[in-house]
Amino acid sequence: MNTKLKNIGFISTRLCGTDGVSLETAKWAKIFEEEGHLCFYMAGELDTPPQRSLLVKEAHFKHPVIREIFNECFNSVRVRKPSTTKKIHEIKNILKEKIYKFIKDFEIDIIIPENALAIPLNIPLGLAITEVIAETGIPTIAHHHDFFWERKRFLTNAVWDYLNMAFPPHLPSIQHVVINSSADNQLSLRTGISATIIPNVMDFDNPPKIDEYSSDIREALGLKDDELLILQPTRVVKRKGIEHSIELVKRLGMKAKLVISHASGDEGYEYEQRVKEYSSMMGVDTLFVSDIIKPCRGKTEDGRKIYTPQDIYTHADLVTYPSNFEGFGNAFLEAIYFKKPIVVNNYSIYAIDIKPKGFKVIELDDYVNSEAVELTKKILTDPDLAREMVEHNYELARRYYSCSILRQRLKVLLSNCFGV
Repeated sequence: MNTKLKNIGFISTRLCGTDGVSLETAKWAKIFEEEGHLCFYMAGELDTPPQRSLLVKEAHFKHPVIREIFNECFNSVRVRKPSTTKKIHEIKNILKEKIYKFIKDFEIDIIIPENALAIPLNIPLGLAITEVIAETGIPTIAHHHDFFWERKRFLTNAVWDYLNMAFPPHLPSIQHVVINSSADNQLSLRTGISATIIPNVMDFDNPPKIDEYSSDIREALGLKDDELLILQPTRVVKRKGIEHSIELVKRLGMKAKLVISHASGDEGYEYEQRVKEYSSMMGVDTLFVSDIIKPCRGKTEDGRKIYTPQDIYTHADLVTYPSNFEGFGNAFLEAIYFKKPIVVNNYSIYAIDIKPKGFKVIELDDYVNSEAVELTKKILTDPDLAREMVEHNYELARRYYSCSILRQRLKVLLSNCFGV
C-alpha cells in the first residue's frame, strides 16, 4: 500500500467477539497486515494480540461510570446536571492520557476510531479522541458504522453540544468512512462532512472450508435428523425483528428449530424475554445458543463443545434476517458467503444499496405474507432451486463485496494521508 510501513492504531469501546464493528475491524486489520503494516488496538474489551493491545476499562460502554453518564444524558432527559458534566470531563481526561500513551508507546502513525465517533455509548471516549486529534493533527480514518441520529433512543438527550462536537467531529486531519450511501448523504447534509463509502465485505475470493469439528453441531443443538435448522444469526435486540422469523417458522408447518446464535448485547434483556414468550405462544421451538457459539472454538466451563458462527452457518438450512434497521447487514453477506438461502426484510439500506445489485432472496416487507411462506417452502424442498439461488448470490457478492474491493479503498485512504 505504501513504501513506508505504518503503525496503525484502532480505537473503540470494544474490539472483541462477533459484533459488526469488531468483525469489520478484524478484516481491515488483516488487509493492512497483509501489506506489511502493524496494527495496534485500544478498547475497553479486547481479544486482540496482548503485545499490541492497550486495555482501558473506561473505554467500555459497560463501565459503571460510563453507564451512569449514559443514563444521566439520555433516557428522555433534556437537561444535564453540572455533576454529570464534571463526571464526563473527568473520565475524558483519563481517556486522553491513555490515548496519548497508546500513540507514544506503540509509535502510532495513524488512528482509526471504530464507531467511537458515531454512536455516543461512551461520550467521554468520543470527546477524548476528538481532542487528541485536534491537539496533534494525527492522521485519522474515522470508520462510522451507524450514527446516533439513526437510533431513536439517542434523539432525546442532554448532550447536543457534545454530539455536535464529536459525533462525528469536523477536523482537517480526519478522513471519514461510512458503510452505506444513506449514511453518506445524511452525514453531508447534517454536518457538511464528505465521506468515502466502504461497504462491509467478506473474503469471497476464498470460499469457506468445512472440517469435521462441527459435524456434531446438530446433535449438540438437539436437532433430529428430519428437523430443519433455521438460523437467526443476530443479537437479540428489538430492531432485529425476530418475531417475523418465529412467525415464518410457524407458518411453514415443517419440522424445524429456530436457532438464535448471539446474546442480547448492549440493549438489555427485556426483548429476549419477549421473544421467548412469543415463541411459546406460537409453539415454535426457539433455541438461544450464545453460550456455545463464540468467536473461537473450545469448551464451556461445564465441558460442552464451543462452536464458531462459521460452524453453525455451515449446517443451517435457511438463514432468517428480518431486521427493520441495519447499518449495512453483515449477516446478509455471511449467509451469501456460506451459500445459504436467506429471508430478508426490506430494510432501508438493503433496499437502497444491496437489492439493486440483483440478489435472489426471500423478501419480507415488514411482515410475513403467504407469498414469502410459499417461496420459503419451495426453496427448502427443491435443492436445485436453492443451489441456483445461492450460487447466483455468491458470484454477485464476489463482484461487489469482496476483500479485494476493501484493499483498493484502504490503499487510497492511506495514500491520502501519507502519499504514495
